[in-house]
Amino acid sequence: MARNILDRAIAAVAPRLALERERARLRLAMVDKTKAEFDGATLGRRALGWRRSLRSANGELTPAVMNALRGVSHDLVRNNPYAARGKQAWAEHLVGTGITFQVYRRVNGKAEIDEKLTDLARRHFDSTACDAEGRHDLYGLQLQAAGAMVESGAAITRRRWRRASDGLPLPFQMQVLEPDYIDMSKDGPLDGGHMVNGIEFDPIGRRKQYWMRSGHPGERRLFIFETKPVPAEDVIHCYRADRPEQQHGTPWFAPVIMRMRDFADFEDARLMREKIASCFSVFTTDSEGDIGDAQPTPTSPEGGDGSMIEALEPGIIEHLPPGRDVKFATPPGVEGYLDFSRVSLRAVGAGLLGLPYELLTGDLTGVSFISGRLGRLAFRRSVSTIQWLSFIPQFCGGAERWFFDAAEMMGHNVKDAYFEWTPPSFEMTDPASEIPAIRDAIRSGQMNLSEAIRERGRDPDKHFAERAADNRLIDDLKLVLDSDPRKVTAVGNPAAPPASGTERK
Repeated sequence: MARNILDRAIAAVAPRLALERERARLRLAMVDKTKAEFDGATLGRRALGWRRSLRSANGELTPAVMNALRGVSHDLVRNNPYAARGKQAWAEHLVGTGITFQVYRRVNGKAEIDEKLTDLARRHFDSTACDAEGRHDLYGLQLQAAGAMVESGAAITRRRWRRASDGLPLPFQMQVLEPDYIDMSKDGPLDGGHMVNGIEFDPIGRRKQYWMRSGHPGERRLFIFETKPVPAEDVIHCYRADRPEQQHGTPWFAPVIMRMRDFADFEDARLMREKIASCFSVFTTDSEGDIGDAQPTPTSPEGGDGSMIEALEPGIIEHLPPGRDVKFATPPGVEGYLDFSRVSLRAVGAGLLGLPYELLTGDLTGVSFISGRLGRLAFRRSVSTIQWLSFIPQFCGGAERWFFDAAEMMGHNVKDAYFEWTPPSFEMTDPASEIPAIRDAIRSGQMNLSEAIRERGRDPDKHFAERAADNRLIDDLKLVLDSDPRKVTAVGNPAAPPASGTERK
């Protein structure tokens, strides 16, 4: 608090009195603040311990904080089975076997499939030609990027230009990297712009370039990595932004790091308790109460070798001398483990953006069809939200831009062309009721056939091409299948041929 002239004079003459005056002022201020209209804004006893930080998202995610969160996340994925399963489950549901595509073009206000550009894109993306390491196709790179988003909070993908002599369908490749490549120490104002944790912005706030290291800072090499600027158009920075103006992604394990650590400690303690409980201890005492009498006793009436009993065996019959007694230790119980484990792991799943407990643990105990279906529907909404609002616009959209840049460079017409992306489908929980519902939606005009095919995770053009090829083969072999609606109705009756001169619909 600001001090007036009187306070400063008293502090110079009587410091102890000045300190008492300051304490009294603080108490008055606390009384005023504890009378806030909102309980969460009070500063009373119940609110002690709250960290009331007003930092921005970038102020919270400092280089030290990010290094700590990423390091702990890596350790969890390496050594904690639930963390490893959480990462795998999210990556599988975001990408699965791949977010596929079709290339469309707007012609006279109508969208039409561009067969030429689609074929070019598939020759490049459906093979390892698009990978700078030559190991994955586009869908494998998608899976790597999705896994890095979960574990590290973000994924970096660089565009690597190639020569025409390399023989690639398109002269560029994609390199997926961890976000540690960004040098977050680069921060502060610049002439005509500014930097935020390794990302440089122009005067109007657009990303201009990334300051990136030439290698991973954790790599064990003998030379020092250099930090160089990389144009923003050559970088895909894919992450989930939790707050406005957030420039780096937080590892998805951040809300549950301490809970997972505590649960791991709990499991270790329970394991030790189980070991102690499994110990069947026996203590012998004589009539005076001394423990561990050193007097030897025969191990059996026949043996008589005078040795001490050191272990219990099934069926043993031992005769104790007069005055000796046997007492058994009482080991601790081990009840309550399952209940605590379920509560803890459900909280972990909730912290991992609503990952269902069943997917996190594989435990289907007590799951009914209705509860399982409701849980899957809620999780499906979460997956779709991240797919369509984060992953597809950032990663897939970046690959789309790079494709059109390279295709135009090679002389292809890319005007009014765009990609239509198709995420993987969710498995039906009740096909007997879901398939008729989809059929009725198509027949009533609420859904078109291509939309229904995309919801199943397939490209409509591939589906229709395969369907036409199958129909031609069936007709050539003169086969009649009850699944062919051209010849058999849904109830198994022969389908009426179309009227002469009319097109069958």
